[in-house]
Amino acid sequence: MIFKQLFEPDTFTYTYLLACERTRRALLIDPVATEVENYIGLIKKLDLDLRYTMETHVHADHITGSGLLRERLGSKSVVHRDAGAMCADLLVTDGILLQIGDIEIEVRHTPGHTNGCVSYVVGDRVFTGDALFIGGCGRTDFQQGDAGRLYDSITKKLFTLSPDTLVYPGHDYNGNTVSTIKQEMAKNPRVGGGKSREEFIDIMNKLDLPYPKYIDQALPANQACGRELAVRHG
Repeated sequence: MIFKQLFEPDTFTYTYLLACERTRRALLIDPVATEVENYIGLIKKLDLDLRYTMETHVHADHITGSGLLRERLGSKSVVHRDAGAMCADLLVTDGILLQIGDIEIEVRHTPGHTNGCVSYVVGDRVFTGDALFIGGCGRTDFQQGDAGRLYDSITKKLFTLSPDTLVYPGHDYNGNTVSTIKQEMAKNPRVGGGKSREEFIDIMNKLDLPYPKYIDQALPANQACGRELAVRHG
């Protein structure tokens, strides 16, 4: 499998490129609109055929590149059916399996940060979006956030994976690139170390985080698969 972890520094967003070496078919997880030209350049350099752009949720901190990539490369956009982005080509649910070449992707519904959050399990790794970070998790104080539901998602859908499963998050603000389920179960200060559901809810309710910088632009654009941005720049 071809695997690239890409980083957008303005919003500290990780985008992941996965491709089958045999068929050269590829997918991007959580592409960012401002990075589309870089993605296209990399895809051409590696001689890949982009089939899917897969969102972990409707983002509030950046505009997705899925609509632009669909127009430029013909890729299909994938979101959960509860995400509120009916523009997508595929609306997936928990347990759905997708295939590109020899790569199988399992969709796990992991709501709590938003209703439509999913994580993608691919072999020995899981792409957790904003459900689980390295040493943290997504906020739960807006956009259908629910701390109790997020706790259930993390403990029942992610912590039940093999302890050696590699954790690749949607963001990192401290220079970390990868963790493991075992490490997050033991050391994550919000949800690890055997914290109870009530303890987690209390921690999340006391975070007092600032209003997301780009939410007013990002949410409506992402509910249109980033198409608003494409129209403005078209």
